Amino acid sequence: MADTVSLSGLAKHFNDEDAARELMERMRWPNGIACPHCGGLDPYSLTPKATSKKPGRKGLYKCRACRKQFTVTVGTVFEDSRIPLSKWLLGLHLMASSKKGISAHQLHRNLGISYKAAWFMAHRMRYAMASGPLAELLKGVIEMDETYIGAKRVRGAKRGRPGPDSPKTPVVALVERGGKVRAFPVERVTADTLGTSLKALARPDVTLMTDQLPAYGKMRHGDHQTVNHATGEYVRGAVHTNTVEGFFSLLKRGINGTFHHVSKAHLHRYCAEFEFRYNNRVALGVNDGERAQKLVRACEGKRLTYKQPAGTSSN
Repeated sequence: MADTVSLSGLAKHFNDEDAARELMERMRWPNGIACPHCGGLDPYSLTPKATSKKPGRKGLYKCRACRKQFTVTVGTVFEDSRIPLSKWLLGLHLMASSKKGISAHQLHRNLGISYKAAWFMAHRMRYAMASGPLAELLKGVIEMDETYIGAKRVRGAKRGRPGPDSPKTPVVALVERGGKVRAFPVERVTADTLGTSLKALARPDVTLMTDQLPAYGKMRHGDHQTVNHATGEYVRGAVHTNTVEGFFSLLKRGINGTFHHVSKAHLHRYCAEFEFRYNNRVALGVNDGERAQKLVRACEGKRLTYKQPAGTSSN
């Protein structure tokens, strides 16, 4: 399956909606078709009778348990979309395999759809990429840091971290060494916001690595080690924040080089996109095809309408 979900493997599905639907079914239900309404595992295909005058709808199933009908798109971000599944498949692969992201304009050109459709498609997939509230807590050695995304520094402004009146938006990330990352924007970088995030996302017995920002010094969470960037100290033995800064470099190169501008209202979705790819990277044994399959399964149980993106910052 991982070999199938590659650009060469997907080629035969680009102009064949039946083949695209069947591949999507295998990706969503690798262990057999399951009803998205009740979870029933014994559905049957609704094929029209030979004497029927109405054309049959391919890929339509009915659950024996709840008696409801469904297709592979029901209960996913693909539901009610007019974009063909063949183009969704290509869009999924491009989003999952592009290390620094792919812009809506690029999707619009590559898929031959309108810019508005490409923009909304990309946001649907970012919505699916977001980690849920029940995601596994980070463990072991955790690096925590913050960066700032947005407007350029005002000429003549002081160097260092932007203040509360800055147009930049702070983004906090926690990286488990050799493991996963959680990244999210915050209103302000304070001991309360940082401490609350740490308690929600990491086990209490972790070893925490940070710089010497005063807000970190007020937190009480496991063993806390720091490096003093102000004096030029970036590594002291195993104590450093290089891993989380490496993640920030990917995030910033994607935003600056691919998207150029990201509004504060949508920043959390871009963080989710880079977090998803980092958490399913080659170093953790996940290749591009497997990452695309995981994205298809992550699309299940999530819906996103046109009214939601600009009106909410929740996942």
